[in-house]
Amino acid sequence: HVHSEYSIVDGIARLKPLMQHCRQMASPAIAVTDLCNFYAAVKIYKTAINNGIKPILGAELPFGNLSNGKIASHAVFLCQNEQGYKNLTRLISRAYLEGQVNGNVLLDKSWLINASEGLIVLSGGMRSDVAIALNNNELELASKLIKRWSEIFPDRYYLELTRTKRANEETYLRAVLPLAEKYNLPVVATNDVCFLARSDFEAHETRVCIRRGDLLDDPKREKLYSEEQYFKTPEEMTELFFDLPEAIENTIEIAKRCTTTIELGK
Repeated sequence: HVHSEYSIVDGIARLKPLMQHCRQMASPAIAVTDLCNFYAAVKIYKTAINNGIKPILGAELPFGNLSNGKIASHAVFLCQNEQGYKNLTRLISRAYLEGQVNGNVLLDKSWLINASEGLIVLSGGMRSDVAIALNNNELELASKLIKRWSEIFPDRYYLELTRTKRANEETYLRAVLPLAEKYNLPVVATNDVCFLARSDFEAHETRVCIRRGDLLDDPKREKLYSEEQYFKTPEEMTELFFDLPEAIENTIEIAKRCTTTIELGK
């Protein structure tokens, strides 16, 4: 779950430094999941392979009400294979063709039913519909949402966990783990990465403010990100989730499950 500079609204990680950083950390694979676009798909693919890293292509998609354009939740989609790549391409294209409302680009969940093949879904962490339901103490709704996602993506739906020191993260984590156990669903750790180093946080916040029309020093400004959303090393992530080793192990399992080949030059 990494946003590159091609996410435009909330990512500043440039592709070459990103892949070099990944190689230096001896990470075998990386999932670049820019916000509702595939602008950099070919560049990600080529740059990762040139650095000896397995590219996992994906995108973070926003869902909401197409009648008023309000974003309700997010989820992360990863391509398992070429069919998944085609389906994700179609979903993104449909969002821009049919889902542009009041300045937002949205998808309708009903679109997923005929476009689920070849895709693995990470729930979306704190921006997921499940997290929002749990934070509102709507346990029954959260259960219904989990069951529905699992029906559309059987054995391909992971409950995403983050520890980036943002509001309500640990509350969500404590609430979602019993549901994962109840419905026998795997969990996966991500860092919802938007920049490479902790020191890049201020530059990232500046970009967010430019996009949202906010003043950087406004004390009332809504702060959606934290300085913890940098590209952590495998060791840092393992230590961060020491109590949930399966959430780290599943990152490797997902990497093994995702192999997409793009035929370049066509």
